[in-house]
Amino acid sequence: MKKKFLIVGLLVFFILALDQILKIWVKTNVSYNDAPINLFGDWFRLIYVENQGMAFGTTFGASMWAKLALSVFRIGAIIAIAIYWFRQAKTAVRLEFLIAVGLIFAGATGNLIDSMLYDFIFKFDPNMSFNLIEGSGIKNDFGFYEQQDVRQTGFLFGNVVDMFQFNFIWPKWVPYVGGEGIFPAIWNIADFSISCGVGMILIRQKKYFPKKGKDLKVENEE
Repeated sequence: MKKKFLIVGLLVFFILALDQILKIWVKTNVSYNDAPINLFGDWFRLIYVENQGMAFGTTFGASMWAKLALSVFRIGAIIAIAIYWFRQAKTAVRLEFLIAVGLIFAGATGNLIDSMLYDFIFKFDPNMSFNLIEGSGIKNDFGFYEQQDVRQTGFLFGNVVDMFQFNFIWPKWVPYVGGEGIFPAIWNIADFSISCGVGMILIRQKKYFPKKGKDLKVENEE
């Protein structure tokens, strides 16, 4: 069991550290209005954006209560994942499954850190479009977006920093989506970690959750 804790713990720490280092670097070195930076040709690029909602820029309403509910949900989910992981680690479950759950835990925690702390670490700029949120009731009384609503700030209200994008375009001949981006969402390491964990569980679920009556085959991990 100690080996499981060490392996998954180091993985979670690495993902959280990498996620936060990249986010802080982007916020302090890249301008929101900068042109996309090609990382590998023009198919994988860096673009600095912030989102007020969930993974890949999905939102959860305009009011402060919607944002607060999302952050509280994240906290509850992270606690539930941690408890579930701990209980599973004490059984004969595969280490691979614990790694998958650890990836989800690390990703969810990485994005929660943004919401919890970034409004205290970085100065709030009401002139950034990602800080506008129609229907919040909080007016911006100066700057480019004077009299438009801005988001609530403070603990659990911070934006999540995103920076990576795949730049693939559907061929023109493809019906309905021709010429549009195949996966235009902008994401971060935390989002990628969650996706990898969920993907592993979906693909390998028969190995992780064998049918009753079958012996669970476990790798020699101890």
